[in-house]
Amino acid sequence: MSGQAILYQFSRSKVERGDFSHFLGLYAPDKLPEGRRLRDTMNSVILGIEGWDDDPREIHMIPEIRRFYTSFHEAWPYWLYFCNLETDTLRAMTMCCLPSIDVMQTEGQIQVAVTCDPLDLLNFLKRDFLSMNLMCERAGMFEARIYNRTKAVFEYFGLPFDEAPPAARRF
Repeated sequence: MSGQAILYQFSRSKVERGDFSHFLGLYAPDKLPEGRRLRDTMNSVILGIEGWDDDPREIHMIPEIRRFYTSFHEAWPYWLYFCNLETDTLRAMTMCCLPSIDVMQTEGQIQVAVTCDPLDLLNFLKRDFLSMNLMCERAGMFEARIYNRTKAVFEYFGLPFDEAPPAARRF
């Protein structure tokens, strides 16, 4: 798991059954390393779902996928630590878990714009920062790296972040 992307695809049948047991068999907290090996997995996971490629709906509009990601999140709330912030995957997964979202199709655009109530998003994320911080502690990270990840998550979701960085350590 050292610094490489971890691509994990859930099949349609697993999504419809709400079965993520294979994933948990590989990546449940008791299966994860500690220290440097765990640090190397930060920002490395890209999750996907197959079987709806021909469906014209956006992923966050498909009830089966919304249910799956909501259940999956309850079982594995470490998304903010592991999920890659260079793809839209985490954003799509999160939108599936929110109570309501707005979708706008702009004329001439292929993709739709998805928006949500910023308070719903913050309420969802605030629970996940605890799980993220638990993984950061287990990985033995200094405050500066945790701060940088937190700031990157806020920026990823387009949320304001005005916390001052932690004071530099003096040795």
